[in-house]
Amino acid sequence: MQGIKDRVAIVGMGCTKFGEHWDKDIEDLLVEAAYEAYEDAGLGPKDIQAAWFGTLGSGFTGLPLAHALKLEYIPVTRVENACATGTDAFRNACYAVAAGIYDIALAAGVEKLKDSGIAGLPLYFTGPDSGVEPPTPPPANFALYATRYFQHYGLSYEEGKKILAKIAVKNHHNGTLNPKAHFQREITVEQAVNAPMIAWPLGLYDCCGVSDGGAVAIITRPEIAKSLKQDYILVKGLGVAVGAMQGQLQPDYDFVHFNENVKAAQMAYAEAGIKNPREEIDIAEVHDCFTITELVIYEDLGFSPRGRAREDVEAGTFSLEGDLPVNMDGGLKCFGHPVGASGIRMIYEVYKQLQGKAGPRQIKKAEIGLTHNLGMIKAASFTTSVAIFGQKD
Repeated sequence: MQGIKDRVAIVGMGCTKFGEHWDKDIEDLLVEAAYEAYEDAGLGPKDIQAAWFGTLGSGFTGLPLAHALKLEYIPVTRVENACATGTDAFRNACYAVAAGIYDIALAAGVEKLKDSGIAGLPLYFTGPDSGVEPPTPPPANFALYATRYFQHYGLSYEEGKKILAKIAVKNHHNGTLNPKAHFQREITVEQAVNAPMIAWPLGLYDCCGVSDGGAVAIITRPEIAKSLKQDYILVKGLGVAVGAMQGQLQPDYDFVHFNENVKAAQMAYAEAGIKNPREEIDIAEVHDCFTITELVIYEDLGFSPRGRAREDVEAGTFSLEGDLPVNMDGGLKCFGHPVGASGIRMIYEVYKQLQGKAGPRQIKKAEIGLTHNLGMIKAASFTTSVAIFGQKD
């Protein structure tokens, strides 16, 4: 089987500021992101041969994207896959370009949550049920992982909260360096530990916010990319894994790892030729919907040994100055989580880092980067995407 490695190049990207955009609708956000991408690529709407549109709350077809960007009479496909929606739209566009069906394609993600009447990811629903099973919205679901992780690895409440607080402090610091982040304020460990409780033991600063935002990527094949710009970025590996409710069906489900993370990472690492992710990956953007999620992700992706991520947090391994910087732009913690946009927003940050254009948060060694999304389908069942990117040889 031939993988995706080095068969697709990103030549243009755009991203709006994330936040409370009361004066803009989704089409405004799409136009803003797309025209930054067009300028970056040196292309225009007439060059786009097909598009993929990642969104949960912005219609049932590709019409909003087609109308906003005047993509007239070309294929536009709407993609929805929980929190992996944006990355999955990008993934589908990559496969079409790699297959030679299209020369130039666009992938977009957008969400308007602040004034749309929805709070983000809807709960999984298959129709009427008995009403016996209680709903488990995301804060409650991920709180289960926090309490179990603390118990499983012998952390007291105070020890566990302090580790999670340090993750929040790291991401808030990174967010202050990013003008496109929703939240741009430093916080302290004490503030995070003592913040109002949302779902015990997760407090206010353990949870990402709700935002509006959009992001766009323009992709082509490397041989075409060479004629457009010199600092294009290559796709090295893509992986998506979707759970089948194993967490509810298997009595030994441990609540200290997400198997979907492990499987998706294995797929992406195999395509990219990654053998030792901690040593070979330079930077990563991961799905920190909650601080406990980021902590577990470190272990699921092979950045830290099982049960040892807390040691890396204490050592500053994942800070901007650390050996493997994670969430350099502030992550979901500072951008919020407009679901369809988040995955492509992460790719935008890795793209800029690999080009050396990330400004004050630029990492010195940024040659291989990873993005990761984790979306809750139902309690203890998830959809995960992992993507790996690299500089041209």
